[in-house]
Amino acid sequence: MGGLAMEEMPLSALFEQARKIHLAASESGVDQDVVKKGCEMFQKCEDMIGKLGLFSSNETKEDISTNNLKYLLVPYYLAELTEKIIQDDRIQVVKASYAKLKEFFSFCEAMELVPDEELEASSRGGSGAPADRRALKIARFKRQKAAEAKLLEIKERKERRGRSTKAAALSTPVEAGEEDIPDDDSEEEREAWLSSINLAVCKAIDLLEMLKREEEMLSAIKERQLKDGEDVFSRDALDDRTKKAETWHRDAAARVQYSNPAQPITCATFAQDVLEGRASVSQGHEHKHQPLIFGPASIVGGPLSTNRERMIAQVFQPSHRMPTMCIEDAGLTEMNIMNDWQEQTKKAIEEATTSWYNDKPLRRKEEDEEEDDEDEEAVMKARAFDDWKDDNPRGAGNKKLTPCG
Repeated sequence: MGGLAMEEMPLSALFEQARKIHLAASESGVDQDVVKKGCEMFQKCEDMIGKLGLFSSNETKEDISTNNLKYLLVPYYLAELTEKIIQDDRIQVVKASYAKLKEFFSFCEAMELVPDEELEASSRGGSGAPADRRALKIARFKRQKAAEAKLLEIKERKERRGRSTKAAALSTPVEAGEEDIPDDDSEEEREAWLSSINLAVCKAIDLLEMLKREEEMLSAIKERQLKDGEDVFSRDALDDRTKKAETWHRDAAARVQYSNPAQPITCATFAQDVLEGRASVSQGHEHKHQPLIFGPASIVGGPLSTNRERMIAQVFQPSHRMPTMCIEDAGLTEMNIMNDWQEQTKKAIEEATTSWYNDKPLRRKEEDEEEDDEDEEAVMKARAFDDWKDDNPRGAGNKKLTPCG
């Protein structure tokens, strides 16, 4: 069955063909091509169900016709087939299958096909007392066995009815138009599909838990492998780069005595290219970082004489200023600025320190000279006062006040 035939098939026939593949894959191992083809068919069924609008979010299981009940199992069948795909990246398969099972479980919950105790356990996120989890698993196992027994009973009933109908047809001739036409919307068929959905819900819950544990284990293994691989890779890469750098320096030291000294490399990217052999030192002058130019190059690069040319040159220009130098050049410029600033600061500190030390002896000398001057003035003043006291003894100018005066 090619892709064209699959496109032309009706939904019911496509579902039956895909269901046969799912049944064969569940009972025994089948080829991977068959499994992938079954997945494609179920995906096509999903697309057709969505286009036809068979289900609505405001419906319940009583509102769905018997002919459409079976299509509720499409996500579950697709999840089981997807889980059987074998490929290198197992985590992607597990995630895809888990997503389809969650979709099936959510839709059954909206259709009121999931028991209340399962909904409560799902809302708790699997946490709870061990006794409660054990009781929940026992109840789920009983529902699963009851659904399987119900399906087996309906199958045996249909087989008995078919044998009796065939025997009656052989014993009594049936005229044209009197054949027993089966009722597609019969109660027995509806009961069979509801039992199949209940059985799928029980299996889906167990499969969800298993896939979740498998995904956690695979993620842990992958993280450990990545960590170990990164450590080995980084160690090997560092050793390789060290060897290349040593070889390059050794060769450069051997050539330096026979060649002119090259210009210093100021670009880290170009230095890495030289070390890894993608470029040579002589290509340093060609390694430039020019800013990106947008718009007509002939106008942008040339002189802008008129207003019209300036407006044309601004077409397709970015809204922000473009860089005029690379990161290495900017780093070198900042280093030069910092070196100049450090030198200026050092000079200022030296001048301030030297001036302070040089001014202190001068100040001391001036202070000493001022003190000497003050001492001489005080001595002269004291001597003059002593001479005046010698010339003018005490009471010499008050003769009228003396008794004998």
